[in-house]
Amino acid sequence: MTEFYDLQKKRRSIYALGKNVNQSQDELVKTVEGAVQQAPTAFHSQTVRAVTLFDGSHDKLWDIVADRLKSEVPTEEAYQKTLQKINGFKSAYGTVMLFTDTDVVKGLEENFPLYADNFYDWSEQGLGMALYSIWTTFAEMGIGANIQHYNPIIDDLVRKEFNIPENWRLRGQLDFGSIEAPAGDKEFMSTDEQFKVFK
Repeated sequence: MTEFYDLQKKRRSIYALGKNVNQSQDELVKTVEGAVQQAPTAFHSQTVRAVTLFDGSHDKLWDIVADRLKSEVPTEEAYQKTLQKINGFKSAYGTVMLFTDTDVVKGLEENFPLYADNFYDWSEQGLGMALYSIWTTFAEMGIGANIQHYNPIIDDLVRKEFNIPENWRLRGQLDFGSIEAPAGDKEFMSTDEQFKVFK
């Protein structure tokens, strides 16, 4: 198997994250930017946008999530469990917020009407590949990460706090940091259920 295959196995959802990261913030930003730029998008449309948060900005995002969820969780006991989970994300070193530029998607729909019904789906594929690229590169650097999806309930609050353009649609929050505990064993469904081969 290739080195990339081994690296794929190294990329896991790590939830025990800390702030003991050896790389500088500038190096991490360049890593995110490079990973996004090298990830493919349909028609090379470059629909993915990324905002990297450190320090107080990282904390602020998870405070927004915690405050917003207070009105969604039915009981105080349930909220305290939710808060414990959110504080785990806040314990990480930083977060990459991933967005889709909907203006680019709309432009493609208008300019290529034959494929108009596909461009949003293709933008989601592009975002997934960019996410995977960032996450796998972090794994190569010895940095753990996990992806969260508190959009759309935090979208307006995030837009206001971080001055996010109206046409950027939040799609996920990748928190990252030092690996304080490894991921557990990974189970796979049977190959007969998951794959078909025709010759």
